[in-house]
Amino acid sequence: MNLFDGIKSDWIYINGFRRIIGAIGSFDPEAEYTLADVIQDAVDDHADRTFISFEGQEITYAAFEARANQFAHWGQSVGLKKGDTVALFMENRPDYIAFWAGMAKIAVRTALINYNLSGAGLAHCIKVADCKAIVMNPELAPQFASAKDLAPLSLGAFVLGGAVDGLVQIDSAVDKAVATRPDKSLRAGVKGGDVALYIYTSGTTGLPKAAKITGVRGRGLMRVFKDATEAGHNDRILLTLPLYHATGGMCGVGTALNAGACIILRRKFSASHFWQEAIQNNATMLVYIGELGRYLMNQPASALERQHKITKGFGNGLRADVWEQFVARTGIKRLVEFYGSTEGNVNFFNLDGKIGAVGRIPRLLRARLPARIIRFDVETEEPMRGPDGFCMEAAPDEVGEAVGPITGEVRQRFDGYNDEKQSKKKILTDVFVKGDRWFRTGDLMKMDKDGYIYFVDRVGDTFRWKGENVSTSEVEIAVSSFPGVKHAIVYGVAVPGQDGRAGMAAITPKEGVDLKGLYAHLAVHLPAYARPAFVRLQDEVETTGTLKYRKVDLVKEGFDPLSTTDPLFVVDNDAQTYEPITAEVLQSIVSGRIRF
Repeated sequence: MNLFDGIKSDWIYINGFRRIIGAIGSFDPEAEYTLADVIQDAVDDHADRTFISFEGQEITYAAFEARANQFAHWGQSVGLKKGDTVALFMENRPDYIAFWAGMAKIAVRTALINYNLSGAGLAHCIKVADCKAIVMNPELAPQFASAKDLAPLSLGAFVLGGAVDGLVQIDSAVDKAVATRPDKSLRAGVKGGDVALYIYTSGTTGLPKAAKITGVRGRGLMRVFKDATEAGHNDRILLTLPLYHATGGMCGVGTALNAGACIILRRKFSASHFWQEAIQNNATMLVYIGELGRYLMNQPASALERQHKITKGFGNGLRADVWEQFVARTGIKRLVEFYGSTEGNVNFFNLDGKIGAVGRIPRLLRARLPARIIRFDVETEEPMRGPDGFCMEAAPDEVGEAVGPITGEVRQRFDGYNDEKQSKKKILTDVFVKGDRWFRTGDLMKMDKDGYIYFVDRVGDTFRWKGENVSTSEVEIAVSSFPGVKHAIVYGVAVPGQDGRAGMAAITPKEGVDLKGLYAHLAVHLPAYARPAFVRLQDEVETTGTLKYRKVDLVKEGFDPLSTTDPLFVVDNDAQTYEPITAEVLQSIVSGRIRF
């Protein structure tokens, strides 16, 4: 970075963080100011403006709050009281936001549950938050039926939007409830530091964990991107992400609330209809996650990509290869990429559009932005410690784990999960001084000499093979860039008689994949140790509701043809291709006759 660019970038970050930190730093965990108060203040400021545009409905701030008030009074009528938790199991719709807003008005916590869950996973989410009741839309009743015997609910199960046998329909009761604000005394004594919501981790490697969203954390999530994007009341924010997820349900919704803007809410993301929806609804801004961008760029190029009015957006997980293509095709240059987790205290923001970076910590702001990247041992999956027993910061461009100090400051709090054992796993002690406590992100990152930060991998995704560290993210980029590959998931699998784990790529082809061509492509783009030893071809990629890949089952099934009907292949370096894995070939791999 030259001197001029460095000064310009520093100025952008200093200005940006002055706005962001100035706003969030003023939140007081001890003040009796809750998410309900945030919503009511926004309504008072923007009552007649449109808050939600949904399938032809234009819902004003005042009308939205009236609906929230009806939910609050209904909640009281069925016995929900201050400190209780109710599960919200519902697909995207305006009532989703109004429901949890109404519960906040009577100091009832809402557990925002992934609507893709069923059976034991759904039951776990209900029980771990100690839910007294559940409210769902009729379409999800069969999924709840698979879980209800595993998760008793003392106040019952309710359905909104249609009748379902065995469930109590509440449409009429809510519609008849008074629409006036519940008395503020109902939440007397509730402080900003108290739990307001539960938002669950995605469960990519196991059962979801219920992250505690306190009032001040919720306010931060809802406020930060209003300042980072300089959103205004004339913005119309296209929101296609699930509302149970923090990026969409808190950051997207909150940006509109704090700016007096409008949310263009969609039931689900559709890659084939996205630009048409943006144009028809006069969207000026979008909220994304990385795979949303990849799905859009996997669509054929269209004139619609340039006919919209979107000028900016924010989100996380947009890989550099997709980002470049996205900007070139859509003309949307101002994308505020960020890094953060629902429950964590490590947050990075890319405020100057550096493609590929999740954020930057300029030298001038190190004291105000105390997150650090520490040296990490991939084999033990633990931070490295020096002779004095303390951790060490990673050098420029060295991969390490991102951590953040746990302090009393609002931005550095770690409120944890509703499972204390899971919370303890995320805390690292004696990091730089005796007795200090730091939040472990579980994410491997690197920082360059200019302070730009790049996501590398999740801890556990990076693996060792042939004595080298292999980043699954870097291999996925290389595989995905080969013609004919729609999606690629890379992971490590154990091979009998071999140290470490060999790379395996599960590929979803567009039509077909030339495996000999793939071999040649990877030979150019990756060192020998990083090239996948195995390939799996699958029709569809399994993702979570937030489009994150689920690797756990793929790792378990490995390269055994008896574990899947998907075609499996192993590298043949002599023929410079990948050959099918038959029972005979599998035996050769297991016995060590095939060498890697």
